[in-house]
Amino acid sequence: MTHLVLGSAGQIGHVLVQYLTTQGETVETFDIRDSPDQDLRLQNNLHLERAFERASYIYFLAYDVGGSRYLQANQSEQWFVMNNLRLMTSTFDMLEQHGKPFLFTSSQMADMTQSTYGALKAVGEHATMSLNGTVVRLWNVYGPERDLSRAHVITDFVLSAINKQKISMRTDGRETRQFLHATDCSRCLHLISQDSQTHEGVSYDVTSFEWTAISSIATIVSKLYSNVPVEIGEASDALQNSVDVEPKRDILKFWQPAISLPDGVSSVAQEIEQLHGRIL
Repeated sequence: MTHLVLGSAGQIGHVLVQYLTTQGETVETFDIRDSPDQDLRLQNNLHLERAFERASYIYFLAYDVGGSRYLQANQSEQWFVMNNLRLMTSTFDMLEQHGKPFLFTSSQMADMTQSTYGALKAVGEHATMSLNGTVVRLWNVYGPERDLSRAHVITDFVLSAINKQKISMRTDGRETRQFLHATDCSRCLHLISQDSQTHEGVSYDVTSFEWTAISSIATIVSKLYSNVPVEIGEASDALQNSVDVEPKRDILKFWQPAISLPDGVSSVAQEIEQLHGRIL
């Protein structure tokens, strides 16, 4: 069985490739960061065509996305919208043509109509269901990040603690999120692929099912770095407007997260240090 990971160099894709490899699976990667020939926005891409022909199962992870800073700055721009529409159009066309089992990674923001990113993910969900694929709504999956221009909150806090000896929060920290380690996420995606027929046409929420305030994340990171001070910001949550929608729990019938938030943050901090060290 050959697993094709679209978006294999991303925050989740990189960890998924590593996880599948440790499970003895045959993995094929596909990401524009590795080669311009692997640009999913290209129509009639022969490289993608051949990758689909070899694939037994396809993970559609690729997307133009980043942390809250990146989304707030870019999600309403025309190029951001068109990047994701072109990416989805060519990929879903290829999925329809080949009829291979697949999953599409969406977001808990797909129901948040105020978000352009959420609306785009909702379109992807409808396309997935029309092809009898599996929708996986991810809730704040975290792991080591290589592209710091798209970094998420845990990476931001770790780098701030390392380089500034303090953690500067942009908001008051009262907004809550559900965080999931990328390895737990990868294990879930692999399980879905192993029984793909059971999961066809189904949508799952994949998360820790535990609400955590952003201020608590800052405290966890602070303790890892000799209790560096935490500076509270004045802004409120402008990305999700503090909307806490409860996830569906169907996924717990065959998968449960195993990595605690403190352990996960600690392991990611170590990996960030190895990747980036002091960057300022």
